[in-house]
Amino acid sequence: MRIQLFEMKLGMKLLFCLVVPSMALTTIASTKSQLAQLASMTTLSIDSGDLNVIRDFADSGYITDATTNPLFVSQAGLSGDPMYGNMVDDAVNYAVSYRQPDVDSTIALAIDRLAVNLGKAISELVPGYISTEVDPRLSFDVEATVERGRRVISMYEQVGVDKSRILIKVAATWEGIQAAEILEKEGIRCNLTLVFSVVQAVACAQHGAHLISPFPGRILDWNNAQLRRLGGVASPNEDEGVIACREMYNYFKCHSHDTICMPASWRPSRGTGHELDEIQALAGTDRMTIPAPLLNKLAKCQDPLERQLVPSSAGDIPWMGKGGKRMEEKEFRYRLNLDGCGTDKLGEGLRAFIVETEKLEQVLKVKLGTGSAAI
Repeated sequence: MRIQLFEMKLGMKLLFCLVVPSMALTTIASTKSQLAQLASMTTLSIDSGDLNVIRDFADSGYITDATTNPLFVSQAGLSGDPMYGNMVDDAVNYAVSYRQPDVDSTIALAIDRLAVNLGKAISELVPGYISTEVDPRLSFDVEATVERGRRVISMYEQVGVDKSRILIKVAATWEGIQAAEILEKEGIRCNLTLVFSVVQAVACAQHGAHLISPFPGRILDWNNAQLRRLGGVASPNEDEGVIACREMYNYFKCHSHDTICMPASWRPSRGTGHELDEIQALAGTDRMTIPAPLLNKLAKCQDPLERQLVPSSAGDIPWMGKGGKRMEEKEFRYRLNLDGCGTDKLGEGLRAFIVETEKLEQVLKVKLGTGSAAI
């Protein structure tokens, strides 16, 4: 196994961290590791649909939650692994047994059941939340999103998983935010994902979302591309993704919103060799969801990790003004339209998730005997 040593500079301090390129936890993280330090100030979720990897990190005691998305569900359906194959077969049989009015409805039910099967298995490995996403193609349909969210929760309850363990994952479009508000009032907690702008975060909090998932790395990607920055920024403090997540966190705390800020999707602020930059710069945020390779890097790094975000030091967002009146649809659409990163990345993220959903759809159609391979 190749072990690489790299240097990170934070301020005037040099940090030397061992990087082990592996998916599973390569060693038991010591109490002095940055993984342990981060877990003491931020609740950690693993960003994975691989049950073996989730089990390995959950056993470390530092990971309590897990997040899935259409990519992970699609990968499970396409993997060929007997364990996941059984989940797919169960999903298809379940959908067929309910005699839906048409093939598309049967496929949609099978996709939800597969997501629940994966979430059920994950719930047996971690003690905390499991995020399960509704079909991203419903991201502009309030009523359909609400109905699918209710259905997913009902299906979890059928397999013995209490709804208090589940976060219904919905894209932070205006319609997604409205759907989440309805679900939250029914006691169904939601994770608003694909958050790339403070505008989205503010609207989510004002409309009662339990949790948001901003993507600092993709915000940085967009700004690097726009500004043609090949090597990133000079400091994580100049990283637009870090800045945005700090503003979101500060707004929530300043205005006493209960909404949880859980960043996901990470990039090295200063380029290759500085992969932990954004995570370290957001240490202390409510929660984080982190993929296995970066969890391994944190486990190997023994340097002190300073807390960066503290509720007592939260400040307001200037454009919201004192008290920040509730944002309504016209203002949301106007402000999001002015945010190039938020607009571009939201669309890009939806397209990527839809592609994965449609791949899975084709697999299930073949299973049902309605796809091209079955004709």
